[in-house]
Amino acid sequence: MPQLLLELFSEEIPARMQAQAARDLERMARERLAEEGLLPEALTTFAGSRRLTLVAEGLPPAQPDRREERKGPRANAPDQAIEGFLRSTGLTRDQLVERDGVYFATLEKPGRPTAEIVAEMVDAILRNFPWPKSMVSGTSKLRWVRPLRRIVCVFDRQVVPFSVEGIESGDLVEGHRFMSDGRPFPVRDFDDYAAGLSKRHVVLSAEERKEKILDAARTLCFARNLELVEDAGLLDEVSGLVEWPVPVLGDMDPAFLDLPPEVIRTSMRVHQRYFAVRDPATGKLAPHFLTVANIAAKDGGETIARGNAKVLSARLSDARFFWTEDRKTRLEDRLERLKGVTFHAKLGTMYQRVERIEALAGQLAEFVGADQAKAVQAARLAKADLVSGVVGEFPELQGIMGGYYAQAEGLDPQVADAIRDHYRPQGPSDAVPVESVAAAVALADKLDTLVSFFAIGEKPTGSRDPFALRRAALGVIRIVLENDIRLPLKRFVSDEVLEFFADRLAVLLREQGQRHDLVSAVFALGDDDLVRIVARVQALAAFLTTDDGANLLAGYKRAVNILKAEEKKGPLPEGEPALMPGAPAEETALIEALASVEAKVGPALAAEDFGGAMSGLSSLRAPVDAFFDKVLVNADNPAERENRLRLLAKVRDAMGRVADFSRVTG
Repeated sequence: MPQLLLELFSEEIPARMQAQAARDLERMARERLAEEGLLPEALTTFAGSRRLTLVAEGLPPAQPDRREERKGPRANAPDQAIEGFLRSTGLTRDQLVERDGVYFATLEKPGRPTAEIVAEMVDAILRNFPWPKSMVSGTSKLRWVRPLRRIVCVFDRQVVPFSVEGIESGDLVEGHRFMSDGRPFPVRDFDDYAAGLSKRHVVLSAEERKEKILDAARTLCFARNLELVEDAGLLDEVSGLVEWPVPVLGDMDPAFLDLPPEVIRTSMRVHQRYFAVRDPATGKLAPHFLTVANIAAKDGGETIARGNAKVLSARLSDARFFWTEDRKTRLEDRLERLKGVTFHAKLGTMYQRVERIEALAGQLAEFVGADQAKAVQAARLAKADLVSGVVGEFPELQGIMGGYYAQAEGLDPQVADAIRDHYRPQGPSDAVPVESVAAAVALADKLDTLVSFFAIGEKPTGSRDPFALRRAALGVIRIVLENDIRLPLKRFVSDEVLEFFADRLAVLLREQGQRHDLVSAVFALGDDDLVRIVARVQALAAFLTTDDGANLLAGYKRAVNILKAEEKKGPLPEGEPALMPGAPAEETALIEALASVEAKVGPALAAEDFGGAMSGLSSLRAPVDAFFDKVLVNADNPAERENRLRLLAKVRDAMGRVADFSRVTG
């Protein structure tokens, strides 16, 4: 079946926008085609520095004929309503069909050529493309990320003719800006297109560009007994800056290696888009860098390397100046400047935030097992590097530089480490601080963020989370769980924030394969110890996978449903169920089983042996099943009925000590 090839060729597309642009192009094309009843067998997109490309395989030459039945007004409706329906359908009254007193119209729509639909689709995509930032060029009204230069649109090996704001569609494709001969070449399908671009030094696939960069970079480093410091984020960005990636290994002045390695790497990464290189024997940075050129230079890249080395030296000289000047001022002496730094208009200055974190760290030290004085000192100094020169130049190094400045001052190593690590974890792949002082300060920093922003109503909504509160909550959860910290959260947060923790914990456990409803079932008990909550959830999950657990859950829900129905009639009878003369053996057995279960479950819960508590509950399964099988709860005798309702309430309450089983689905 025919193939569609579309290329949107423009000036340079920012690397950070390319991957999303490819996804948006695929989504918009798929939606538009589906609306017209066209479903491609495969749809693929590519993004690079100057082009977005789409290939749709297996489209039919024309849209299939369509038949649509449209419901109209009732047959006895006013003439005005019927006439309006006829105008909307283009039919006459005798062409309508009446069924059950209602008019229906059958509309026959002949299919249109696919090329005609594609032309409309591309026009709509171009005019509605969701670029984060866009611009207009010249007299054109079209907004695009950068000026759009060409539209290649070929379907079934023929150009799809249309024009958008003066740009005519065609079949001419441009190769590399510098390494091709500069002459556009014609294409008739994707094979022509891909082969022609490759011949003219354009690597179409972003993944292939990344592979070429990594393979060549590793080879260059290996040849000089060096090792590339790999950086996935930088690789994504660099691969979007070039069409024909050519890694070049350059040399830097070894004297700069006395700078903190994070300063060197950040300067390389942020300002120059260079990869760092290290000595595999020592693991330390080597006096080299790796840049990715967009051309294969005749001299093997020597001129490129020398030029980039000069630029890097200038950048690192600036960094050395800041590093030297920063160490002349103690962290404590920087605190006064934080009074002039606004944290948030409704939450005061950064200095006021420091005071809150300092107080929190002192309170948390007890639960974390940290030295209180060290935790307070680290919290007090943790934000001081925000007004340093290096952090002003490289905000990514906040905390890290504070740790270096603390070391330079000769502060306690635990204090320096806590200052360095108090922002961690900054994402799911980042490690949590494990040293007690660092954990206390990190918890204080994140808890203050959560409590403060919730207090002023700045809560996450949908996908919106401008203050990264979800990340802060997950950070607290991970620090607590991975360090086995027994922290009573209610002492530090509101009920609303505690509910937020429950949601985030459910997300984390779901990613680990647990059911989110089990988190809700355990949180409903009012516990605020995350370590204990997770242990309960794990024990509950294991229990429910057994036959005893699954059947007991069914019995619990049956009991609860009966109790709810009776509550609608009036208050439930209070008190303990009694061993009544002449009661069925199953009723007596369940009462005795409950007494035995309570004797096991209570001590197990007190010892936090949640597996043991679940095991104790499992002995209820058989007597509960037998009770429901043989005993009529709503007996004619009021005394029997009330006793059995008390018994069901006892079953509910016994199980409710372990979890709120009403929140368990299934």
